[in-house]
Amino acid sequence: MTVIEFNYQLINLETKLGYFAKSLTLNSESAKDLLQETMLKAISNRDKFQGDKNLKAWVFTIMKNTFINNYRRTIRVSTIIDSTDNLYYLNLNVGSSYQSPESQYNTLEIQKAIQELPDDYRIPFEMHVRGYKYKEIAEHLSQPLGSIKSKIIFARRRLMEKLKDYS
Repeated sequence: MTVIEFNYQLINLETKLGYFAKSLTLNSESAKDLLQETMLKAISNRDKFQGDKNLKAWVFTIMKNTFINNYRRTIRVSTIIDSTDNLYYLNLNVGSSYQSPESQYNTLEIQKAIQELPDDYRIPFEMHVRGYKYKEIAEHLSQPLGSIKSKIIFARRRLMEKLKDYS
């Protein structure tokens, strides 16, 4: 594909790319910036495009990856800069370790209800709450995946019935 053909096809994709950029950013100005950055990357990396491949898919992939990278960069950069003399914001305790007596009682009741579950249901449920995936629980307990899923669902239902006064 010649440079002229490449540029012509790229310009023909501009409208569709604009719509895609708007759907990603949800903001007109950000969408224009993303479109401009995508077009620039596509033109500057034209030599990496293989002429027999799908240009539309290639450019849309560039846009999607650019959006993801910009999003990650924004998240990383959005840190708090504390310019106060006593570092008030950095020393501010966001979470409080104080629990009201009522919430302590509720926590104990929930833990008690979980402990009252039969071991067949309690162990997979507790593992799931701790963050294990269904497959990991099934492998650890040497049980079928479907069995683990149904036990966790059953444990949830039983707990919801038992603790319906707390909802």
